[in-house]
Amino acid sequence: MPIADFSLKGKIAVVTGASRGIGEAIARGMAEYGATVVLAARNTAGLETVAQAIADEGGQAIAVSCHTGKPEQIAALFERVQSEFGRIDVLVNNAATNPYFGPVVDASESVFDKTFEVNVKGYFLMSQHAARIMVAQGSGSIINIASIVGVSPAPLQGVYAMTKAAVISMTKVFAKELGGAGVRCNAICPGLTETKFARVLIDTPEIYQIFVRDLPMGRHAQPFEMVGAAVYLASDASSYTTGAIIACDGGKLI
Repeated sequence: MPIADFSLKGKIAVVTGASRGIGEAIARGMAEYGATVVLAARNTAGLETVAQAIADEGGQAIAVSCHTGKPEQIAALFERVQSEFGRIDVLVNNAATNPYFGPVVDASESVFDKTFEVNVKGYFLMSQHAARIMVAQGSGSIINIASIVGVSPAPLQGVYAMTKAAVISMTKVFAKELGGAGVRCNAICPGLTETKFARVLIDTPEIYQIFVRDLPMGRHAQPFEMVGAAVYLASDASSYTTGAIIACDGGKLI
């Protein structure tokens, strides 16, 4: 047995927001390391494309439509996972929304509610469902995709930053309460990453320069650059790691 075992062979991993971007990259990475991946997102067509790509690469994946802002759809997702696999070893909470870009004082109540519904309540309910199964089986890893703006808010992303700060706090709460049951909970904080979600920031030169001017690595990230941290946290290589907040940000928070 290797000293650091990064294999995910035999593990069942649920990844939300898996139809594109960071979620897709993490799902494909986990499949490459041997996990059977349950792909979840609202975009079923996108999920089927990712599932086929994983199959073409020799991996195993199934696609399940799930809006993580809808409690009944979350419950149905876990019922299917339990029915089909009888366990869950890894949960990656990645699905998120950011419907508003502008001054926090101008954010509407509906924007606030929608952002918190998906980014906080969705993560919370997903984690609750997964944790109950993991506690019963005596092991599991919950990985929350937060953001560096949850640590240091960025301009014009106030509501989104609040939700990601809440995710970081939630990570520590679950880690503290579940550690004794063999369940770990950690968070990854990506910096600016090239996804559809962040396209407006990357494609607007005056905004982009604000984000990268003090960045030690001088560039934004690609989605695949989040995969290594996720595989580490999902695997037995991180067996003594819980409550950790790992920044994958090119040095932005230094």
